[in-house]
Amino acid sequence: MNTETKKLALRSGNQMTAEGAIKAGCKFFAGYPITPASGIYKGLIDLLPLNNGIAISSPDEISALAYCVGASMRGVKAMTATSGPGWALMIETVQYALITETPVVISVVQRLGPCTGGATQGAQGDILITEFATSGGYTIPVIYPSTAKECYEMTIEAFNWAEKYRTPVVLLSDKEIGMTTESVDYSKLKISATVHRHLISENDADFNNWKMYGFDSPEMIAKFAPVGSKVKVTATGSAHNTKGSLKKNDPETLAVLKHLEEKIQAYRDEMVLVKEDHEEGSDNLLISFGITARTMKDSVKKIRKQGKKISSLTIFSMFPVPDKAILKAAEGCKNIFIAEENFSGQYRMIIEPLLKNYNVLGINKLGAMITPDEITERIMNL
Repeated sequence: MNTETKKLALRSGNQMTAEGAIKAGCKFFAGYPITPASGIYKGLIDLLPLNNGIAISSPDEISALAYCVGASMRGVKAMTATSGPGWALMIETVQYALITETPVVISVVQRLGPCTGGATQGAQGDILITEFATSGGYTIPVIYPSTAKECYEMTIEAFNWAEKYRTPVVLLSDKEIGMTTESVDYSKLKISATVHRHLISENDADFNNWKMYGFDSPEMIAKFAPVGSKVKVTATGSAHNTKGSLKKNDPETLAVLKHLEEKIQAYRDEMVLVKEDHEEGSDNLLISFGITARTMKDSVKKIRKQGKKISSLTIFSMFPVPDKAILKAAEGCKNIFIAEENFSGQYRMIIEPLLKNYNVLGINKLGAMITPDEITERIMNL
């Protein structure tokens, strides 16, 4: 007899993102309403005051992220939420968070673009603009859940990454995941232990030699000092040395700039979040993410039912690219299909060089979700 007790509730991805943020220890949210991300705004406006936090409405997206970065510099876990047009306004402040190594989570719920595009139409067209938004080409970690349940779980992961690696993290989503209400079994949630940034203390052995941006090796993440604590904090969006003093291009300053990327690359193997459905003897691998990953699951069932073997890979950690996991999933295959709801194959452009020994094929659509039949037909007719 199954004695397992389910704890079911109807929740959207946006609601679960807000609840996941509370579980992660988020204490500050600032946002400007924008479809399809407004559900996160509403959720945290409701939840944070009940959990000893603060949620405020900002006059625009630029201010929203600036408020969050300021809160984080005071030592508080902070988050904002937006969509493509709002993200475009936030890009300068994202870079400020990156160069000052300030943890912050930005949820970007995609809609059809470019520009204001279609506010109520879904898309997966912000993959490149979220990742390649920095001058210098630094890696911004990007996590992309595909269900409401995963929105909860991966919001916690996004906060953990931001805190551990002292970096802005993008929690990517899309209109269908964010706004669709579905059944969530709370008893099945996989909840990671929450991570908090390491703070410098007067009792630490390295206190006298501590520097806000100091490091001895690529994997070293400097301990954090909140602005207003007993330790003087110098922060600037300009190039700076390990103490935070504004500099131009001396060796120490250039080393600090390189370390912004090196610290992420040092941990890329532990930042892998994928789900593989392997079928022995398959020549075909289907890769997807977000809402299209759910379509992919239905398509895999249809293809197998028609007697054709196929494996699939759902990617959650979009960046850093989980290259080893992708290559492992591709072993033994000839054809790699990548399904995504944009016209150009944005993620395919990124991972295709990894797959130079395979026949890489895109399955793309603009303005509507890709259906299981469309994926199935494409693969069956190869």
